[in-house]
Amino acid sequence: MLQRVTTAERSFVHIFFLDGVGLGGPDATANPFAAARLPNLTGLLGADWFLAERGPIIAPRASLIPTDATLGLPGRPQSATGQATILTGRNVPALVGEHYGPKPNGAVAEVIRAGTLFSEVVAAGGHAALITPYPAGYFAAVASGKRLLSAVPLAATAAGLSLLNAGDLRAGRAVSPDFTAQGWRDHLGYSDVPVLSPDEAGRRIAAIATSYEFSFFEHWPTDQIGHRGGLDEAVAHLELIDAVVGGLLAEWDDAHGLLILTSDHGNLEEKGHRQHTRNAVPTILVGRDHAAHAATIHDLTDIAPVVRRALKLPSIEEI
Repeated sequence: MLQRVTTAERSFVHIFFLDGVGLGGPDATANPFAAARLPNLTGLLGADWFLAERGPIIAPRASLIPTDATLGLPGRPQSATGQATILTGRNVPALVGEHYGPKPNGAVAEVIRAGTLFSEVVAAGGHAALITPYPAGYFAAVASGKRLLSAVPLAATAAGLSLLNAGDLRAGRAVSPDFTAQGWRDHLGYSDVPVLSPDEAGRRIAAIATSYEFSFFEHWPTDQIGHRGGLDEAVAHLELIDAVVGGLLAEWDDAHGLLILTSDHGNLEEKGHRQHTRNAVPTILVGRDHAAHAATIHDLTDIAPVVRRALKLPSIEEI
């Protein structure tokens, strides 16, 4: 059982999830990573870290592992099965017979409800949270049956956790999926929510993560821009993410925390089309024992075991 101890004594893990981000090629007219200025990620991992041809990177503070999202199945990886795989350590596309998404169907939902990292941490006596908040309209749509939960909030609620809301955002207990919360003011009518700078958003994610043994931040606009946005929009968005990562890295406690940045499938790295890709996704590990953990990662099923080992949870065979 996990014990609640001081931050200086305990271990914690945070997954910073970017939907639809793969490793691509060097052409700056096709891959926005090649055109963007990303000083924080480049400072962490070295030049051209975002290229598929680079392979694994082991740097002093962090490791990057190209991670297979296809999981042995044909077709393009999808969000529901990819996210469920990250959170369970099970090959969910193989279990249900296909890549599926964006929202879970009955078969994927059944796998999620059978147990995820959220429920495992709770069962061990620890604290876990999905730290992205949802507006009142979202809860109303779900309650009415007009909207289905996507894989990550389904995993959190199946573990008995409450989804965070506007009150949590106002109180600094959550960070908006757009990082700054400007979208809550501009599009959702929440004129009283505080607007953060990208650096402040990253620092707040790091600070919130210390309150939990396991926390998860879900950022979906990367996939949306991959599907609908142009190259310039993608470049600007990546530069925003890099600024957030700068704040996150500045505040992150490497000695006690393991930070995992990963994705469910490729998309944003190829702007010549509007579909998911079969490219490997980057899994970046920062902090405690990052290189040792990185050596165990090959595909999306390997991420949950890293979290279990870092938190001393039972392995999947013991669950």
